[in-house]
Amino acid sequence: MSPADPAATPVGLCVVDKPAGWTSHDVVARCRRLLGTRKVGHSGTLDPMATGVLVLGVGPATRLLQFLSGLDKDYEAEFLLGVETDTLDADGSVTATHDTPVDPDDLIRASRDLVGAIDQIPPMVSAVKIDGVPLHRRARAGEVVERRARRVTVDRLDLEPTGDADRWRARVTCSSGTFVRVLAADLGHAVGSGAHLTALRRTRVGPFAIDEAVPLDEVAPEVLLPPAAIARVLEAAPVDAAVAAEVHHGRVLGRDRLGAVPPGSPGPWAVLDPDGDLLAVYRDHGEGRVKPVVVLARQ
Repeated sequence: MSPADPAATPVGLCVVDKPAGWTSHDVVARCRRLLGTRKVGHSGTLDPMATGVLVLGVGPATRLLQFLSGLDKDYEAEFLLGVETDTLDADGSVTATHDTPVDPDDLIRASRDLVGAIDQIPPMVSAVKIDGVPLHRRARAGEVVERRARRVTVDRLDLEPTGDADRWRARVTCSSGTFVRVLAADLGHAVGSGAHLTALRRTRVGPFAIDEAVPLDEVAPEVLLPPAAIARVLEAAPVDAAVAAEVHHGRVLGRDRLGAVPPGSPGPWAVLDPDGDLLAVYRDHGEGRVKPVVVLARQ
C-alpha cells in the first residue's frame, strides 16, 4: 500500500505554504486535524508574520526531519527604512523613528557588506534557546538576556526599489539560522535610518520549493510526498529484495551490501527498495559496516 494512500495511516513529507499570522506550531496542530494523526512535526520555525515554505513530516516520516536541518533557504522580503521596532518586524512596537533620507547607492553598498559569512545576534523574539528556554518566552516575561553572535552565511542579498523611497524589496539566499529581519535592521543601521521587516516569504528550503507547496487548508494524505523524497537531500542507496528484507528488520550490514554507496562516504544514505520506496536511513558504523539511523515501518 502506498505511503500516501488516504486509506493508510498518513506517512510522508508535506510542503505547506504557511499563511500569515500562523505560528509553525499552529500549522502543525491544524495538519494533525486534517490528516487525522498526532504524528506531525516541522523541520524549522517560520515567524508568524512570514508566509511560504514549511516542510512537515507526517507519521513515521517525522523521524526524517532531522536530515532537513541545516538546509539553505531562499526568501523574498520587504523592509521599511526610518522605523525601528522591538521585534525588528511589523509585528512589534515602534521604538524609534528617523527622518533621515537614504541615498539608494549607500543602501546598495551596505547590502554588499552583509553578503558572505557574517555574525548575527539573534533577536529576543525568536525561537533560539538559551539555557533551554526560547528567547521569545523570556521576552514575553519582560527579560532581556545577553545573546552571543552566531556565524551565518548570506549567499545573496539583492535589493529592489519600490515606488516608496523608504520601502525596499529584497531577495535573500542564506544558511539555516539566518534572521532576515536582522539583515533588514542591520541595513537600516548601516545607512543611519533604522529599518524593520514588513513582509517575508520563504520560497525554498533546500530542494523543497514554493511551486510544490500546498495551501494549508488543502493538506490531505494524497498531497504528501513519499518518504523517499528525503533522497533529495541524502545519497540514495537502492538495494535488491534480499538486502531490503534485512534492512526492513534494521540489521547492521556489511558496507558492500549497499552497492551504490560511494567509497569513503560516511552517509547518511536513503536506502530504497526495488520499487524506489524508502526503507531506512543508514550511516557508517565503522569496520566496513553500516547501521540504521531510521527504519520506517512497512505500510
